[in-house]
Amino acid sequence: MSYFSLLLLLLFSFSFLSAATHALTLPSDVSALQSFKASIKPSSVPPWSCLAFWNFSTDPCSLPRRDHFTCGLSCSADSTRVISITLDPAGYAGALSPAISKLTQLTVLDLSDNFFSGHLPTAISSLSNLQILTLRSNSFSGPLPQAITTMKSLESLDISHNFLSGSLPKTLTSLPNLRRLDLSYNRITGSLPNLPASLSELALRSNSLSGYLQKSCFDGLTRVEVVELSANAFTGTLQSWFFLLPALQQVNLANNSFTGLEISKPAASDLVAVDLGFNRMKGYVPANFSAFPLLSSLSLRYNQFHGPIPAEYSKKESLKRLFLDGNFLNGKAPTGFFSGRSGVSGSLGDNCLQGCPASSELCLPSQKPSSVCRQAYGGKPKVIV
Repeated sequence: MSYFSLLLLLLFSFSFLSAATHALTLPSDVSALQSFKASIKPSSVPPWSCLAFWNFSTDPCSLPRRDHFTCGLSCSADSTRVISITLDPAGYAGALSPAISKLTQLTVLDLSDNFFSGHLPTAISSLSNLQILTLRSNSFSGPLPQAITTMKSLESLDISHNFLSGSLPKTLTSLPNLRRLDLSYNRITGSLPNLPASLSELALRSNSLSGYLQKSCFDGLTRVEVVELSANAFTGTLQSWFFLLPALQQVNLANNSFTGLEISKPAASDLVAVDLGFNRMKGYVPANFSAFPLLSSLSLRYNQFHGPIPAEYSKKESLKRLFLDGNFLNGKAPTGFFSGRSGVSGSLGDNCLQGCPASSELCLPSQKPSSVCRQAYGGKPKVIV
């Protein structure tokens, strides 16, 4: 090795050791981390967990991290700013300190699968660079702070499986980059507000949302692929515009109180799966679902549909799962379902059908008693072939 090469190696080693032994992290970031840890109950910090290794006798961002700050956070390339906090699911309990707002370069905050509780601090809205906020499966309560809608960089917001209450902020459209919103399994009430046009995934399952699905709420949503609003209290008629959202692929509106359904033929559609089961929909089963070219799974089970099963359903090659059980459908079940070439699974049972082969699993459970069917059709079922 030449003298020049040896000199370069020594200089590099000295620089590395110097960086490792001097404080690099911005003091306000260190203070925020200390407050964040102090708000967590010490008894909930296992000795093997990430937080147990947050020892502030060393600099959080200095390298190498052999004994302290070994996990749970990451820093900027120059080791001066904390840019990510991703805690392990160790059972941490406590509040989320408002001091977190001092970590102004934070892009990711993930505290999922722990026992954090209390209200979400309004100060969190000061994290103007935050892109991913994941607080899933904790015990946060109270309303979703209105101030969160000022976080312009936010791309993913997941606070599902908590105890949030109150209504959704009316200013969600102020989040221009939000692609994923999951507030499922909370106690949120009120109606659905206008949604950000940037959304690709909307999940609000198992809350207490109510009212109609208004077209204005979905205006401009040309990229939404997944809509999961099951187990709420939405009412009214599901209109055809909803299923014609241009990027829509998966819909789950089961377990609501919808009473009507309108379906138009699409010019083009990526719709693959629709679950509208366990509502209060009346009328005929829409034949136009068969016009959606990629539809492979359809559930209309346990509604109040009458009349025949559209023959088009039995001819649709893309359809692999069909659940129409628990309605008042009558007439003959389309023979195409039982031809041997059909790959459809699901159920046509618990209806008023005739000629549904007992040997076919599609016909399970058995049809309704004739007395129930007569009552449903005003005394005598109208057999429509």
